[in-house]
Amino acid sequence: MSEGNLIYFHKQAVLNRVKGSKRPLVDNAYQMLEDALKAEDSQAIMAAYLYMGRIFLRAGEVEEAFRHMSAYRELCAKSGGDMDWLRYHQAHFELYQFTNNGTKVMGTLEAIMKLGEKMEKHNIVGDAYLQLSHILLEEGDHNAALEAADKALQQAELHERQSEILKVRGKLDKAEAQIGLWNFSDSELLFEEVKTTAALDRLFNEKTRFYELRGAWFAKQKKYEEAFDAYTIAKEMAESSKDLEQLKRIQEERCRLCELIGDSKLGFSVQKEYIALLTEIHHNELAKAAVKMEIQHNIAEYERRANTDFLTGLYNRSYIETTADEWLRKAAVIRENLVCIVFDIDDFKAINDENGHLFGDEAIKLVSQACSEIFREEDLVGRFGGDEFVIILKGASLEIGRKKAEQLAEALQEVQLEKEGGAFTLTISIGISDNGAGAVKTFKELFHLADTQLYKAKQSGKNRIIVS
Repeated sequence: MSEGNLIYFHKQAVLNRVKGSKRPLVDNAYQMLEDALKAEDSQAIMAAYLYMGRIFLRAGEVEEAFRHMSAYRELCAKSGGDMDWLRYHQAHFELYQFTNNGTKVMGTLEAIMKLGEKMEKHNIVGDAYLQLSHILLEEGDHNAALEAADKALQQAELHERQSEILKVRGKLDKAEAQIGLWNFSDSELLFEEVKTTAALDRLFNEKTRFYELRGAWFAKQKKYEEAFDAYTIAKEMAESSKDLEQLKRIQEERCRLCELIGDSKLGFSVQKEYIALLTEIHHNELAKAAVKMEIQHNIAEYERRANTDFLTGLYNRSYIETTADEWLRKAAVIRENLVCIVFDIDDFKAINDENGHLFGDEAIKLVSQACSEIFREEDLVGRFGGDEFVIILKGASLEIGRKKAEQLAEALQEVQLEKEGGAFTLTISIGISDNGAGAVKTFKELFHLADTQLYKAKQSGKNRIIVS
């Protein structure tokens, strides 16, 4: 598949996934890739591949995401700098998180920290330590999580603008680790520091987490009513942000606290909310599954389109070349015979000049229809360009190739092309060769052999078949 077709195919697949205000942004990203490829701007090409990889990841198409990141890596290896490699590791961190590959996640974090420290990108290093602290908190290693959060805060201080968001997140991670270690006084001090941070009101997600952790702090000390109130504030904020996973976690805690408080009426109300939430999550997951199926269908459809010629519906040149090379490689191993038929329309330039290109297009369509009727579905039949066609027959002899070519020429002689003032019949010149039962290993070589015979057919009077 050619690079241009690949761009078209992926562009359409992503655009079918992304709706609304983001759609023009994705369209622009593909236009940037096309422009960058034409200009041979490696930095712009890498940026586009990186963006597309993340788009596919969010669509759940992990294989496509990895493929785009592989393309990014190849360019990075040729001309990338430290910042390009840093972006590469950051994107791969997201990929490995999505696929739950713990070992790879840790490896990418280490690479981010190492490069970030070398480049003195303190905010990036700090974010990496925060990611590490989250992983350690999930694993229940509170001491190690506390240490990682401390390192994140150190990086926040070193950052030229002393990142407030990094500080807030680092302190919340420390607070969660301290709660896990039953250290309520130190975690209380951290809560007070976060609460008085001027930036907290505009950091909506962090404020939601603040109340969620505050609920956990009260609950662990068996202050269940205070815990319930804190979780209720967190729930209202999570509802506003429509974070269903966070909301599920909060509602589970609220249900548990109702039992500990012993308020059955409140418990019934919270359980109803929780059941409604689970139903919404279920529908959301079904919708995601449906979207993924649609994406897979679109990818298959656009791949088909990318492999076919727009005018005739036959295979296009890039697909013929790629597929024929694959067939020839296998044929060389098992010594299978492949036949190549190359032909074009006699005096096609004159047909176009006298009648116009639209008339010429009709002639090409008639030839393609005849090809579809004569050759088998498993044969590789395509338009090579202009009025030239190529057909590859698997497991066939030169004699079989000749007979098929004769059938095609005869079929065309029975078709009349109508034009103003009368009608005429198309004729074609045909060249045929084979791979010598595996001796010819590339399409380029096989095509050259058949094309040479086509040239001889033209030189000897046209409307004839020459076999090598």
